[in-house]
Amino acid sequence: MGKVIAIANQKGGVGKTTTSINLGASLAVLEYSVLIVDFDPQGNSSTGLGIDIKDSNMLGIYECLAGKCSPKEAIRHYEDIDKLDILPANIDLVGLELELANSENRNMYLKNVIDQVRNDYDFIIIDCTPSLGLLTTNALSAADSVLLAIQCEYFALEGLTQLLNTIKLVQDNFNPSLSYEGFLITMYDVRLRLSNQVVNEVRNHFEDLMFDTIIQRNVKLAEAPSFGKPIITHDATSIGAKNYLNLAQELLRRNNLPETKQ
Repeated sequence: MGKVIAIANQKGGVGKTTTSINLGASLAVLEYSVLIVDFDPQGNSSTGLGIDIKDSNMLGIYECLAGKCSPKEAIRHYEDIDKLDILPANIDLVGLELELANSENRNMYLKNVIDQVRNDYDFIIIDCTPSLGLLTTNALSAADSVLLAIQCEYFALEGLTQLLNTIKLVQDNFNPSLSYEGFLITMYDVRLRLSNQVVNEVRNHFEDLMFDTIIQRNVKLAEAPSFGKPIITHDATSIGAKNYLNLAQELLRRNNLPETKQ
C-alpha cells in the first residue's frame, strides 16, 4: 500500500508544485512507483509534466471526484521516467467546493478516489492548492503525512499557525493518523543573510521536523516547467536536480526504506 504525502502551505509561490513534481520524479528515478495528484485548479503540476490542461477532452481529478470516470482512466504516464504517473487537474476543480458544500462526506471525496489506486504505487504525492478551504482539507484527509514547503523569505512563518491549526482540525475530525513528514526550506539563496536567518528561525520552531536538505534557488529548476519536464530530466547535473534527489533519499531514510528500491 502506497504512502500518501500532501505537500501544503496556504501561501502561493513557496515551492509546493516544484516540490511535488521534482520529489516525485526523484523517487521514481530511484525505482519507486509514484503518482502525483494535481489538486490545484491552476494545474501547474500537470503542465509542468507536459500535459495540455486546456484540452477539452482531458480527464482529470475533477472528473474522478464527480464520478465521471475512474482514476485509472484519468491517470497519465510521464514518458521520460518509467515509474512516474500524474493525475492531472484544470480550472474545473474551482467549482468543486461549491458542488460539495452540502455533501455529508465532503471532506473524504479525494480519499475515496486515491484509495482506488493506492495499492498501485509506492508513493502518492498530492500537490495542494494555496488555500485552507475544502480542497486542502480533502487532501489532508486523504494523506498519511503532510510535507510543508517554506520559502526562504522574511514572512516565511506568517500564516503558518493557521495551517497548523487546519492540520490539527483534520487530525481531530477526519484523519487521526495524519502525521508530519517534515518542513522543507525552499528557494534558499546562499548570497543572502536573510536566508540563513529564516533557516535558523524555522529550525528554532520545528527542529525535529526539519529536513536536512534545503532547496536552493536555481535557474535550471525555475525554467524546467516551461519545458514540461522535472529538473532531473531537464538538467540532471544542476543544483536543483541534486537537491531534490537528496530530498528523496532523505525521505526514504526517514521512512526506513532503501535509497534505491530493490
